Amino acid sequence: MSGGVIVVGSLHYDLMVEAPDRPRKGETVTGHAWYPKFGGKGGNQAVAAAKAGAATRFVGAVGRDDFAELMRGTLQAEGIAIDRVATIDQCGTGMSVAIIDADGDYGAVIVSGANLQIDTAQFADPDLWRGAKVLILQNEVPEAVNIAAAQAARVNGLQVCLNAAPWRAMSADLIALIDILVVNAVEAEDMGTPPVTDLASAEQAANELSVQVPTAIVTAGGDGVAWALRDGGTGAMPSLPVTVVSTHGAGDMFIGTLCHAMAQGAVVEAALTQANAAAARHISTPHRAT
Repeated sequence: MSGGVIVVGSLHYDLMVEAPDRPRKGETVTGHAWYPKFGGKGGNQAVAAAKAGAATRFVGAVGRDDFAELMRGTLQAEGIAIDRVATIDQCGTGMSVAIIDADGDYGAVIVSGANLQIDTAQFADPDLWRGAKVLILQNEVPEAVNIAAAQAARVNGLQVCLNAAPWRAMSADLIALIDILVVNAVEAEDMGTPPVTDLASAEQAANELSVQVPTAIVTAGGDGVAWALRDGGTGAMPSLPVTVVSTHGAGDMFIGTLCHAMAQGAVVEAALTQANAAAARHISTPHRAT
C-alpha cells in the first residue's frame, strides 16, 4: 500500500430523488425519478481516491441488513480494502435521502445508524497504517472517532485531511491534529470567516483558517477553490467551465483526488489542479442510467 490513502468515515445507502425544486416547509413537490446509490462522504471519498489511482483502505461500519451488501460490494468493486468494515447487529446501515433540483443542486437528510459505532480500538494496530501516507476524515462519524484515528495516523507518520462536512463545532483537540482542512463557503463562515462570495473572499477565508491548520482549502462552488499555507503562500484557481448535470458528490470527488495526489508527493497547487479537474468531470457526467 505504498503511498496509499486510508479513509475513516461514513457509509450511506442513498435514495436519490429528482424533482423540479426542493420543497419548502409544508410543501409537497412532485418528482419525476428516484434511484438508490452508494454513498456517505467517507465511502464516496474512498471511491474517489481509488478512481484517482490510490491504494485505498476503508474503515467504517454497516448494519446487518440488505443495504450493507451495496456498501461492501461497491467498495470491493473499486479495489478498496474492506477488512476493517465492521457489521453492527444493534443498528442499521446508514442511509440518506437527497433531492436534486432542476439546476443540479441538492439537499439531503442523513440517518447515521452504524456509522456511529466505529470501533476506535483498531486504530492501535500498526498494520492498518502500513504504507499509507494520508488519512481522510469527515464529520459524519463521531468526533471521538476522528480524534482517535487522527492521533494514530500522526504516530504512524500520515498526514491528516479533514473535510469539515457536515458542519459542527470542533474541539481544539481535533483541530490540533489536522494537517489539511477542506471546507466549502458555508463551512468556512461557520468557522468564523467573513462571507465567501467569490474567489477573492475564499482566499481571504483560507488565509484566516490557516492560522488554525497548516493547510486551509476553501471551495467556492462554481467560482473555484482557494488555499493558504500557515508557513506562507496563498492562491486561488477558477473552476473549469462545464455543463452541470448534478453537483451531488462533487466535493467528495475533489477530496479523494486531492488526497491521492498529496499522498504521491504533489505540492498543494498541483494537487488542487488535479482535484479541480476531477470535480469538473464529475458534475458534468450523468451517474445513472437514463
